[in-house]
Amino acid sequence: MFKAKAYSASSATSPLALDNIQRREPSKRDVQIEILFCGICHSDLHTARNEWSSVMPTTYPCVPGHEIVGRVIKVGSDVKSFNPDEIVGVGCLVDSDQSCPACQANVEQFCPDSTFTYNSPDKHLGGVTYGGYSESIVVDEKFVLKVPGNLNLAGVAPLLCAGITTYSPIRRWGDIKGKKVGVVGLGGLGHMGVKFAKAFGAHVVVFTTSPGKKDDAVRLGADEVIISTDTEQMKKHAGSFDFILDTVSADHDINVYLGMLSMDGTVTLVGAPEKPLAVSAFALIFGRKNLNGSLIGGLKETQEMLDFCGEHNITSDVEVIPIQKVNEAYERLVKSDVKYRFSIDMASLKAE
Repeated sequence: MFKAKAYSASSATSPLALDNIQRREPSKRDVQIEILFCGICHSDLHTARNEWSSVMPTTYPCVPGHEIVGRVIKVGSDVKSFNPDEIVGVGCLVDSDQSCPACQANVEQFCPDSTFTYNSPDKHLGGVTYGGYSESIVVDEKFVLKVPGNLNLAGVAPLLCAGITTYSPIRRWGDIKGKKVGVVGLGGLGHMGVKFAKAFGAHVVVFTTSPGKKDDAVRLGADEVIISTDTEQMKKHAGSFDFILDTVSADHDINVYLGMLSMDGTVTLVGAPEKPLAVSAFALIFGRKNLNGSLIGGLKETQEMLDFCGEHNITSDVEVIPIQKVNEAYERLVKSDVKYRFSIDMASLKAE
């Protein structure tokens, strides 16, 4: 084992602060990574503050971070896919049983024994896993991803969660070229949904409650913007969408968006409202409509997403911050005061 600097939360009400954590020495199949950038996901905040206690209670100390980009500094003797100095990524998963039906189908996120990058049982050291708000991490090579060399690394980091979370359901829906695709919300997830849908050739429409976001939505690739509180605008587009990606985590009326679908249309949820959504059976029955959800993506699909981003020069729009401003970033995140993701320059941790 070795010590690594990190920022951790010691309780649900404590600010993130400098800590020293244990990392395992690389085994034959492991890759040791110097972390260069780590994105801040809203899940980080929820977990650090134990806001998902009824579903995934937090074990402290908690080191968040599952949007990791770094440089390989050491590889185990059996590692074949990576070499020292290579730039790589690590997302929301660092292990699974690799034998169950989900793993065999390349959807490791649904493995009953999957290990998340942080706040998940650590089978190597005991306790829980620690995430990317750290100077280094050690990961099984199967859960390490290759990063295209032409992309800005600070903007790549959020692709490991926000990117795959929006890419996966769009890709799984089918060929959206020429289809009318809606994206509900223009935040960390929504702005990536717009970029991907546009790159796949869709006619992209953003639903937002904020008129001030219209110009930015168009800059990101939207063909149209609907102010969802404007009844007349909503009526004009009712029944016309093939696919809608709903990225909103605040409570909202999902039936409004089911009403925007054409026959056999689909709404996919990637946002996670705290309270259950009230769904009208009639909103689904009339039009044979579909409502489903999606959770990140498997390793194969995440690599596909990164390669696609390399081909189309897609990264997340980020505000780069030093680790010392992470608590300030959390407060701004609560207020949606970021365009559109924070990315931590982990070189700042060396100053501690």
